[in-house]
Amino acid sequence: MTVFGVLLGLALGAASAHAVDYRALDASRSRLGFGYKQMGVTMQGRFKRVTGQIDFDPAQPARAHAAFEVDLASIDTGTEADQEIQGKAWFDTARFPKATFVLQQLQPTGEHQYEATGRLSIKGRAVEVKVPLTLQTQGNTALLKGEFVIRRADFAIGEGSWSKFDVVANDVQIEFQFSVKTI
Repeated sequence: MTVFGVLLGLALGAASAHAVDYRALDASRSRLGFGYKQMGVTMQGRFKRVTGQIDFDPAQPARAHAAFEVDLASIDTGTEADQEIQGKAWFDTARFPKATFVLQQLQPTGEHQYEATGRLSIKGRAVEVKVPLTLQTQGNTALLKGEFVIRRADFAIGEGSWSKFDVVANDVQIEFQFSVKTI
């Protein structure tokens, strides 16, 4: 075997030894929250139940696949409004129990930074969204963090008298922190 062959073998072996494929969402260590303005006051909330399927190797982001599902009935605003939000004018969870995000493309934008493009579906309406995110890794766990804005009107969240934005603003800030592990 030539010296080149030995060096190539070592290089390829080292590259594959560092490849990490994240696949399992750890829901107990993940968070999906949101913020919005109601009568000018910032309000916060979260969804308690999020599931996801992920196939992500930081060395090959173009090959990433991901799909997340949010149980809309798991909304928690810390107020009595949670029941109303599940109703027909808002999420209509009887007809549309889940919101989904399906990744279409993942591009690196800097060191440990990416832009995820995907289809967000809520109440039967799908909108393409671009989500900047960061990746922090430690051992066999990665933390994906990001924020982006959606507009209630794009998904008919708040129908009838709630479709105006004088009481509840159109913009909703989504923030997430997903813990994913290797299998």
